[in-house]
Amino acid sequence: MTRFLPSRRAVLGGISALTLTGIAGRPALAAPKQITLDYATYNPVGLILKDKGFLEEALAPQGITVRWVQTLGSNKALEFLNAGSIDFGSTYAAASLLGRINGNPVKAIYVYTRPNGVALLRPKGSDIQTVADLKGKRVAVTRGTDPHIFLIRALAKAGLGQNDIESVLLQHPDGRSALARGQVDAWSGLDPLTAAAELEDGSEIFYQDPELATWGFLNVRESFAQENPELVRIVLESYEKARLHAIAHPDEVQASLVKLSKLPDPIIARQLTREDFTQSRIGDTQRSFVIDAGKALQQAGVIAPEADVEATVTALIDTGYSI
Repeated sequence: MTRFLPSRRAVLGGISALTLTGIAGRPALAAPKQITLDYATYNPVGLILKDKGFLEEALAPQGITVRWVQTLGSNKALEFLNAGSIDFGSTYAAASLLGRINGNPVKAIYVYTRPNGVALLRPKGSDIQTVADLKGKRVAVTRGTDPHIFLIRALAKAGLGQNDIESVLLQHPDGRSALARGQVDAWSGLDPLTAAAELEDGSEIFYQDPELATWGFLNVRESFAQENPELVRIVLESYEKARLHAIAHPDEVQASLVKLSKLPDPIIARQLTREDFTQSRIGDTQRSFVIDAGKALQQAGVIAPEADVEATVTALIDTGYSI
């Protein structure tokens, strides 16, 4: 059930009250003096939030500051969350599930985009035409990210498994470079790097699949959410303000992405044609996607057969902070 979101003034007042009285007889916990969020080229809404200062403005009355840490992929965001280096981290949906199954205590609380820039690319002039053609080929991929999960599911749909290819484990930028240099036969990538590979390297997307198009999830450390529910709501209120601003001002989104990625405007413009900011709540559609992805990964042997995917998804997704 979705909880009622109080006004910002009520929320901020609630933080002060909690620091004095505690909850249900437990010792009172002082609100943190600083919260840490990630920012990433695969989270355009988060970039608007960072650039516009909406969250800093919301937290200023309480004397709480905001620290920003860049992440280069879902795997890094989950690594930072698990280490406590950040409180909120951006990932794609199935990566959040893998993190939770592997013991990373995160909660997925918000959708910041639905991207369609996760795809399989081949070098210019390659004779690879279909996923089936990847058998025996070297494929660059970043382990634990949605392009990795996308690759596994694409292989499964083509009747192949991970053992039918040679996975070359690289971070996303290095995977793009390896493809351009002819060091791998294909790359499972994500925007804006897929757009850059197309426009600058001449690489070609040979496989996209709307059924496998992922979602961008904002995750929070479970312990942080339990101790600071009001702060979680303030973060989501600020994220929602940024999302609506992104829809109304696409030129600012493009400018923010160009600045961070150091990629030309045409590349970012192409990325933005493959981003959908119209949804923010995690609902049945997103839950079904993550369950399907988890079961596919289980069949591929990536997730242990004894793991309860549906129970893990239930533990992962928390709609209680929805706005």
